[in-house]
Amino acid sequence: MSRHMAERTTIRLPEDLLRRAKRKAAAEGRTLTSLIAEGLRVVTAEPRSSKAKRAVPRVSKARGGLLPGVQLSEISVLEEADDLEYVRRLPHLK
Repeated sequence: MSRHMAERTTIRLPEDLLRRAKRKAAAEGRTLTSLIAEGLRVVTAEPRSSKAKRAVPRVSKARGGLLPGVQLSEISVLEEADDLEYVRRLPHLK
């Protein structure tokens, strides 16, 4: 009969997380070790269906280049154009 020996290790956790974990373990009548082990089993289980179904964003295949008058060598021109566009979109105060 094969039996797995538990291994001791040291982990560093944020104090608030450790306090919450201890409270949860106590409320469930279990050890902190069993709570941590269960959590690790959950996050290391294969496969993770939520990641497998994640949608990948579409990639633009647009071609062209810069709009007329746009020069990447002058960042102040781009900033000014962006500022003007922002002001144009603001609701006018009367």
